[in-house]
Amino acid sequence: MSLILIVEDEPRLLGSIARTLEESGYATLAAETLAAADRQFSDQVDLVLLDVMLPDGSGVDWLATVRGAGNSVPVLMLTARDAVEDRVMGLDTGADDYLVKPFSWDELLARIRALLRRGPQSESTLLKFGPLTVNLLLRQAYRDGSELELQNRQLEILIYLMRHGNEIVTREMVARDVWKEPTATWTNVIQVHINHLRKVLEAPGRPTILHTIRGQGYLLGDPPC
Repeated sequence: MSLILIVEDEPRLLGSIARTLEESGYATLAAETLAAADRQFSDQVDLVLLDVMLPDGSGVDWLATVRGAGNSVPVLMLTARDAVEDRVMGLDTGADDYLVKPFSWDELLARIRALLRRGPQSESTLLKFGPLTVNLLLRQAYRDGSELELQNRQLEILIYLMRHGNEIVTREMVARDVWKEPTATWTNVIQVHINHLRKVLEAPGRPTILHTIRGQGYLLGDPPC
């Protein structure tokens, strides 16, 4: 029996959804706030129905944190906001589907069946190293659940460094494997991007994670001895 977490702040709608799902053979958990959702959420949950506007915050932000932690549970967003930009924002954050209120029960159940058949997002699309997670499909990077604002090239460098975690990566390697060009052409540009990447990764309060090894290159991970 699939377990579905319903995060919805309108009590009557929450109750109606729960009854409909239970009559259709699903087990349910109910949360009217994001704080309650945090308490109910676990690896046992097979799917989340997530409202966007909740009393203690945005469902989109909650979803970003879930995805940043590397959790790929299917998420169907439920919202009265039907503007295209709202749907795009939800999907870009990591939602698997988007249903606008009011909706029919038949459509809701059909969307749920489709997501449960699909199952969790393939782990191959999630790259993890220490406190860092990159969703390779959505091209979003996170540190400790907080999204990092990176340009495309900086994201590519981060992915490369994560794949070589705790290893020294030379500029020659970055030029060859990320830029696909000779080192001499891109040395200064690589350094500029590395400097920006370090500032984003090590914003105030975050421990140093990207190290420059003098005369050798860069190391992402534990401080060199």
